[in-house]
Amino acid sequence: MKCPACHHEDTKVTDSRLVSEGMAIRRRRECLECGFRFSTYEEVEILNLSVIKRDGRREPYAKEKLENGLKKAFEKRPITKDEFKKLTNRIERDIQLAGKDEIMSSQIGEVIMKHLKRKDQVAYIRFASVYRSFKDVKTFQAELKQLLTKKKRKKKIIKKRPKK
Repeated sequence: MKCPACHHEDTKVTDSRLVSEGMAIRRRRECLECGFRFSTYEEVEILNLSVIKRDGRREPYAKEKLENGLKKAFEKRPITKDEFKKLTNRIERDIQLAGKDEIMSSQIGEVIMKHLKRKDQVAYIRFASVYRSFKDVKTFQAELKQLLTKKKRKKKIIKKRPKK
């Protein structure tokens, strides 16, 4: 790793620690030439994955597209940078678990929707409105109704559990 201060080729790692639920490593480094200290961040990267678009085109997987879609969904919503990074890591982990060289963009969308539904229902509805291309207010209302019905069922189940 080159030193960002003097561009010397040799640096040593002085400390390493896992971050983002073990999906990344933060390394503290020191330049052997000038003594400058800096940190690097290593994370898992999805390689050699092609995304098959709705129109049949294939393009390489791009993490930036995932992050941009999530940023739009979470605009003005309470989420920290760390929570956002963990969410993207979980989504990418689920995509990788499919173990395929190619994946349909619709499959990626469903993985994202599953995680958003658990994390933030407003972000979920925002993402769903674009992803599912709601044609009119009725389809939007149907999605909201489905979301609210599931939430009510969960509350009933929690209330029915016997107290210990």
